Amino acid sequence: MYRHIRDSVKLLLVLTAAALLLTAGLFTPAAAAAAPGDPVVVIKVEGTITAGQLSFIRRQIGTAVERNAQLFVLTLDTPGGLVDSTIDITKTIMSASIPVAVLVTPSGAIAASAGSFIILSSDIAAMAPGTTVGAAHPVQLTAEGSTPADDKTTIFLADHLRNLASNRGRPAELAKKFVTENLTLSAEDALEAGVIDYLAKDLPSLLEQLDGAVVEKEGREYSLQPSAAELLYPEMNIREKMQNLLSDPQVAFFLLMLGLLGLYFGFSNPGTFVPEVIGGILLVMGVYGIGLFDTSTTGFILLLLGAGLLLAEIFTPGFGVLGIGGAISMMAGAVMLPLEPLMSTDWYHSFRLAAAGIVLAVVLLVAAISYAVIYSRKRWKDGGSYFQPPAKGVVVSELNPEGQIKARGEHWLARSDDGSTIPQGTEVEIIRAETLFLWVRPLGGKTGSDK
Repeated sequence: MYRHIRDSVKLLLVLTAAALLLTAGLFTPAAAAAAPGDPVVVIKVEGTITAGQLSFIRRQIGTAVERNAQLFVLTLDTPGGLVDSTIDITKTIMSASIPVAVLVTPSGAIAASAGSFIILSSDIAAMAPGTTVGAAHPVQLTAEGSTPADDKTTIFLADHLRNLASNRGRPAELAKKFVTENLTLSAEDALEAGVIDYLAKDLPSLLEQLDGAVVEKEGREYSLQPSAAELLYPEMNIREKMQNLLSDPQVAFFLLMLGLLGLYFGFSNPGTFVPEVIGGILLVMGVYGIGLFDTSTTGFILLLLGAGLLLAEIFTPGFGVLGIGGAISMMAGAVMLPLEPLMSTDWYHSFRLAAAGIVLAVVLLVAAISYAVIYSRKRWKDGGSYFQPPAKGVVVSELNPEGQIKARGEHWLARSDDGSTIPQGTEVEIIRAETLFLWVRPLGGKTGSDK
């Protein structure tokens, strides 16, 4: 009997140990498989990498997680971009809670400079045949053009890119040469060197190759089935488009120069307020574009500038420039104002609607006043008979050839049309009016009283 008890205890201990081993993770669990209905979110990133691209990627990765997407795909074709935005994009990709794939496409596209950082930070890296990656040596943009960055910046970015590649299991020292030696690789060379994982001519080709693939990220495995999944193609909203435009270095320097010129001409020739208002708004946007202001600061500055211009309009004679400039500035500030975690999204929606309402009200008021002014000027030009010269009159002071006539109960200076003498009492018709004279000629050679 004791033997049976002892055997039962041993069996219980073995089962308990097995359960503990499984709980401790010594038995590898199966990868999380994607459901057939889980979508794939695809966004396109083209041109210069800017703060607008960063905001777009952040928002769409968050949306993809909310929609339980199995994969986030970023199609890339860029010559480079802003360092701060690029580093934030790599952090966003690496910290995403779903796999992120980067595909350099179509054939002929490039992932240069900032594009190298983005593709090396991805969970899945792919390139189409005929595309190129590399040439990531940093440059500094000035008013005169671009110059190579200093050694400190170059060393930092080279080591940072090496760390990104090492974290993703890609050749670290080769990645470093993208910065230090401006190394470039074709798609085929990048695949052979291990810089990318797949060679795919287009997005459908990549999704087919990823069927059944398992991606490990942050200690979790994801089993993908993307080829038959629904593809979602979101677009930038108006705020992201505005950020993307203003953050383009060429646009930023252009706005900065226009803003400074506007202020210069405005202060040199005060009175109209047009150059000052336009210059002030463009200067703020240009400073934001070159990276001296972040999005939040720019939004608040534009809001304060708009409120100041609207207040100035109240205490300034006339109407138009200050009010329109203030409304535009407030609208731009409302669009640029970023979402804060502690503020309700409904509040932001209401605030932007209110700003849009102010702009619409100002525009309608300006239109109404402009119409009234134009109508008034038209009535002055085509006004009543009081403002028109009379049609005929009677000579009260002989015209030889100048004198006076009486018409509509008033005395007018007159001159005979042909230079002849017209006696007093002669009825005349007015031919034309010039300066202070009415040019007249006898009406049928008759004389008479004032008509």
